Amino acid sequence: MATAREIRRRIRSVKNIAKITKAMQLVAAARMRRAQSRVTEARPYADALRQVLSGLATQAGRVRHPLLAERPVVNVLIIEVTPDRGLAGSLISNIHRRVGREIVERGANTSMVAVGRKARDFARRTSTQLIAEFTGISDTPVVADVAPISRLVIDAFTESQIDLVLLGYTRFVSTLNQQAVLEQLLPVVPPEENASPINYMYEPDESAVLAELLPRYVESRIYQALLESKASEQSARMVAMRNATDSANDLGRDLTLVLNKARQEAITNEIAEIAAGAAALS
Repeated sequence: MATAREIRRRIRSVKNIAKITKAMQLVAAARMRRAQSRVTEARPYADALRQVLSGLATQAGRVRHPLLAERPVVNVLIIEVTPDRGLAGSLISNIHRRVGREIVERGANTSMVAVGRKARDFARRTSTQLIAEFTGISDTPVVADVAPISRLVIDAFTESQIDLVLLGYTRFVSTLNQQAVLEQLLPVVPPEENASPINYMYEPDESAVLAELLPRYVESRIYQALLESKASEQSARMVAMRNATDSANDLGRDLTLVLNKARQEAITNEIAEIAAGAAALS
């Protein structure tokens, strides 16, 4: 059995850990509120862009654009968006499993673009070809942060180096629910047609409008995925740190109970020894 001194040392360590996890929980909660606000503000723009693209693609179906070109799938590129840091519960392992299954199904002609250190480490562990890595992105990303990513994948696709681009990220559903998803990014698949499509007028023509719109659409998809991932990360980290704090407090209480029992046992033994000594002297 551990001595009272060892138990006190463990109690101090547990209390220090609880203070650290509590502080991390509060920081994650503050960042989570900002990240959730950014996600909810960006979603209407992304939805409106998808609706506009649906209407344009319906009317301009005869127009050929490199980002709409479908060809036999040989080379696949997966963009995986993950946090740079851990301590986020099962969030990182969930997106890794989703992307890992796709890599196994697609075979050896699969490469990755890692957005986040955890995605980079995953590509190295699985020996997946890593085309590029983008790390150190701020917790409050801007559109300029995803411009190099979109330019890279658009160039690779239009030059026929890649036949299919998939986007893997964690979609924010609620504070307690984050969903790992893998969606097709290129070739661009227009959303389903609206029930009452709008008759657009093109200036100067359909080709020029799509040439300007489709790259922005790809960029907005990646940016939205980054916002969703940031909100999911902070939510998962807040919950994980709250659970860690509760566990540390419970362990501290258990150790305190063990310490009290050890002290009581020591006092009882001392009293018994004193009584035995007194009886021997009488």
